[in-house]
Amino acid sequence: MEQQFQQEVMMLATLRHPNIVRFIGACRKPMVWCIVTEYARGGSVRQFLNRRQNRSVPLKLAVKQALDVARGMAYVHGLGFIHRDLKSDNLLIASDKSIKIADFGVARIEVQTEGMTPETGTYRWMAPEMIQHRDYTHKVDVYSFGIVMWELITGLLPFQNMTAVQAAFAVVNKGVRPIIPNDCLPALTDIMTRCWDANPDVRPPFPEVVSMLENAEKEILNTVRKARFRCCLTQPMTSD
Repeated sequence: MEQQFQQEVMMLATLRHPNIVRFIGACRKPMVWCIVTEYARGGSVRQFLNRRQNRSVPLKLAVKQALDVARGMAYVHGLGFIHRDLKSDNLLIASDKSIKIADFGVARIEVQTEGMTPETGTYRWMAPEMIQHRDYTHKVDVYSFGIVMWELITGLLPFQNMTAVQAAFAVVNKGVRPIIPNDCLPALTDIMTRCWDANPDVRPPFPEVVSMLENAEKEILNTVRKARFRCCLTQPMTSD
């Protein structure tokens, strides 16, 4: 626990990004260890989704928040760090509804994976190679992001009808992934399925994820504009 505490303090003190929770200070006295960060008024993404009671998040907001996570993780990976426990519980919502990535207690510098702890993280969001204790890279975070993105789009808990262990077994042995809604935008479906591919090499790096999400965001805005334009055309004309 002491090592994890020191590691998180060092990691947070290094990171400076709008989508990473801002480190303020730390205290380590007998019986009192604490890390002070900026206050996130909205709580965690998981808490936010629970309050919505399985109702999906407005698509525009879901994509914006997914972009926040992807941009933050692109920065983290650019420094050579792996988060290793990316999930909705570790994503905080600021007062402006932007997302702040938090909880770097199990994060570490990417090195030869033989020296990295297997099965670090949380089963519902964990990449198959970590569950199987195989060598892994920063692409485990990309897998977890795919699951988080699905949560944002659907508002649901991943594998909610399974225990965590059952979910891990299904992911590894049956190739099971969360069910994507039929009406999901094809571009978003493509991002999620690529991110949680069983083959880490197929998973896109975060800068590419950011680019794909930005394109999807433009597509959503264009669709909204066209819908509003059609609505205006169909409004009855009024005479003086």
